[in-house]
Amino acid sequence: MPYMPITESMFLIAETREQPMHVGGLQLFVPRAGQSASELAEEFVVRFNTCTDLDPLFRKRPATPATVMGYVAWSHDDDIDFDYHVRRSVLPRPGRVRELLRYVSLQHSALLDRNRPMWEVHIIEGLEDGRVALYTKIHHSLIDGVSALRMLQRTLTADPEDRNGSAPWDPALYRRAPKPSSSSSSSSSRIPDLSGALDLAGSALDVGGQIVGMLPATARIAWTALTNKDFAAPFRPAPRTMLDVPIGSARRFAAQQWSTDRLRDVAQQMGITLNDVVIAMCSGALRSYLIDHDELPDTPLIAAVPVSLHIAGAEGKDGNSITAILANMATDEPDPERRLQTLVNSMRESKRVIRGLSPLQALAYGAATIASLAFATVPGFVRYTPPQLNIIISNVPGPSEHMYWNGARLDGVYPVSVVMEGLALNITVTTTAEHVNFGLIGARKELPSLQRLLTHLDTALEELEKVANVTSSGTD
Repeated sequence: MPYMPITESMFLIAETREQPMHVGGLQLFVPRAGQSASELAEEFVVRFNTCTDLDPLFRKRPATPATVMGYVAWSHDDDIDFDYHVRRSVLPRPGRVRELLRYVSLQHSALLDRNRPMWEVHIIEGLEDGRVALYTKIHHSLIDGVSALRMLQRTLTADPEDRNGSAPWDPALYRRAPKPSSSSSSSSSRIPDLSGALDLAGSALDVGGQIVGMLPATARIAWTALTNKDFAAPFRPAPRTMLDVPIGSARRFAAQQWSTDRLRDVAQQMGITLNDVVIAMCSGALRSYLIDHDELPDTPLIAAVPVSLHIAGAEGKDGNSITAILANMATDEPDPERRLQTLVNSMRESKRVIRGLSPLQALAYGAATIASLAFATVPGFVRYTPPQLNIIISNVPGPSEHMYWNGARLDGVYPVSVVMEGLALNITVTTTAEHVNFGLIGARKELPSLQRLLTHLDTALEELEKVANVTSSGTD
């Protein structure tokens, strides 16, 4: 049985009935010309059920029995019960998006069975607009949200005439062609081995140097926290709100998309990034939502924002690594222009601090920003300890062109993430060819009328457009 790393087992250890630890996604497809929704749904069912050769990821489940330290190994199932894992559903009439979101909310509230490989795919028809939906859920111990989106993209193509649509677990999607060798001579074949050894030795020295540099890096961060009012530093307490409470097991999911051009126009006119506009929309929406419930604190909410680090590899190729920064959301500021400026300044200062760190130091910094989440399941911790942050807001790039499955056009990709004790709301955004897709998942009882956040997001974007137009007119 293969060993289970702590980076995977921690999601199993953290899971409780009130805190399911699976990630998911909702995808909407428009049937190709001349095809009905039922016919497309049937194609999904047939292709998925006949793809019986599975990538090992989709055969894994925790080995039993668990030890006092939790699960420490994986086992693999040879026989997969497709009737269990692949499910076809029809929405109740009238088949509005509201019924679809209600279905996803209920399914995302349920724990995955640890006695089976921990994934499910739901093929959903009955939408009044004729689209077909796929809702997928997979345990976080197996995959993270970014990798799950990439897994989806592997099943799609930019060619609308392609009819080779497959299942996400098809092992052929994960095979990579071997790299061609530069020479067939015996002497040159030894060069990669020597080069690899030198790279390994150099990497060890580099890691040692990064560890030695931790103390001065920490001192620089502490000095920045003392002298720069725009920098949101780790370990400073955030305000306590209705977002930072113990949660129940029921979930509510809300989703909506906006034109990428609208957000990009604001970003260009204001000289900021598209992600800044996304965070600013969330800031304005959360301010309005908390005012609705008479819960707006006097001090600003603090958001954790995952950031991708690009690290040059041994052969000059880019690798990827993830850290997190904190952002002052300026929710205490009623003026949208000043709120935007405060938020943008905070994001820029946090990114500037990250750029001054080595990769290992940046990862350690990211761990420090969300350190309080590690203790969230300890009885009394959330209730009696000041929160370190109020929300996590992620922006995951999706496909930049129109994509198809068996000729059916992908019309929306909505992430369905994880909420935790003390973190009752998660907002994850995916950008596609023409749209920015917001997926909001929240604790149902603790955050009533969560769907109103969608209206507030739209209002926040309209406010930003007015600010951008005023600013643009003033500089003409």
